[in-house]
Amino acid sequence: MLVSGRLQEYQVIGRHLPSESNPTPKLYRMRIFAPNEVVAKSRFWYFLTKLKKVKKANGEIVSLNNIAEKNPLRVKNFGIWIRYDSRSGTHNMYKEYREMSRTDAVEALYQDMSARHRARFRSIHILRVVEIEKSDDVKRPYIKQLITKGLTFPLPHRVPKISNKKVFSATRPSTFA
Repeated sequence: MLVSGRLQEYQVIGRHLPSESNPTPKLYRMRIFAPNEVVAKSRFWYFLTKLKKVKKANGEIVSLNNIAEKNPLRVKNFGIWIRYDSRSGTHNMYKEYREMSRTDAVEALYQDMSARHRARFRSIHILRVVEIEKSDDVKRPYIKQLITKGLTFPLPHRVPKISNKKVFSATRPSTFA
């Protein structure tokens, strides 16, 4: 499955079709990251058939909602638990990302997993995505270094503003000041 465009977070609720033996079947709710509603429904049935004895032919989707980010303009730390299939076997993993939203963190996860582990979208199963509230709960050093107080970055290549309106200058400007 090629991820086309940006991912969105969907809440999909489905169940087994009602029958005489079970008139009120149990509801199953999942939060799925997918590029559109069709892929979200497909992933829901894929995971539900693995977890319970329900498939698309004898089940129904009760509701499908798009989940929006509460604070999309604030930078947050996210912890993501995943399970993925590599060439050698199945692995569990915990990763941390510093992003603006849950969907951005999951997109960063997919990019990171494809770069570091050559894992495809279809082989990655996201188990849980949690916003890390306290900076003490951050485990990974590459995220810890970004949450230090008074963090500044060097700006080595600054182009100076020309104060006078000369078109040509006698000396070349030094941008590494």
